[in-house]
Amino acid sequence: MDHDMVVREKMTERYLLNELDPGVRDEFEEHFFVCADCALDVRAGAELVARSKAVLAEMPEEGFIRTVPAPPKPAFGWFAWLRPAFLVPVMATLLLVIGYQNLVTYPKLQSALHQPQVLPWASVSVGTWGESGPSLTVHQGEGFVLFVRNPRDASYASYKANLYDHDEKLEWSLAIPADSQQDHWSIQIPPAQFAAGSYTLDVLGVTAAGNTKEVGKASFELQIQK
Repeated sequence: MDHDMVVREKMTERYLLNELDPGVRDEFEEHFFVCADCALDVRAGAELVARSKAVLAEMPEEGFIRTVPAPPKPAFGWFAWLRPAFLVPVMATLLLVIGYQNLVTYPKLQSALHQPQVLPWASVSVGTWGESGPSLTVHQGEGFVLFVRNPRDASYASYKANLYDHDEKLEWSLAIPADSQQDHWSIQIPPAQFAAGSYTLDVLGVTAAGNTKEVGKASFELQIQK
């Protein structure tokens, strides 16, 4: 997947709206790990969505009705949202959010992108079923790194790492090429709105024929610092 295709297909927006198929989503996540522009777009878009929800949640439910007299006839159909009573306050709110993003969020992310960063990290070992893992503390919306020890197995052509939360919901997935000379991986988990709790990294081995087999699991506790 190249950058021109990402821009042409508007994959950043579709990723944030959860409109990508699982396979395409995996390919896009692998792409923005190595594409600084796409990583910046994803982080900025995620923050814009979060701030928009927060701003709109604070607006009074009846704020629009008190300032505008009721129309003589009720509007029908989806064109009703274009009425000034609804459109003007919403547009003002969105302009504030967009202005904040252009003046604050983008410059901040752009500056951070080109500066060395030390991300929170934890070391885990695949195959330690039943053992409690390390504890990792991150800020809300901050990424982190997992140093993963995985036993070598020459029968696998590649691996797949799936990250599950405490409710066994799949949060993130990554395809990893096999390397017979390497039994330690450095996996960077991208920024997301993770909740505090127990997480499990499930590693699957993938054969040349495409068959998968569970290699092992590793767990860790995630603490969120506000």
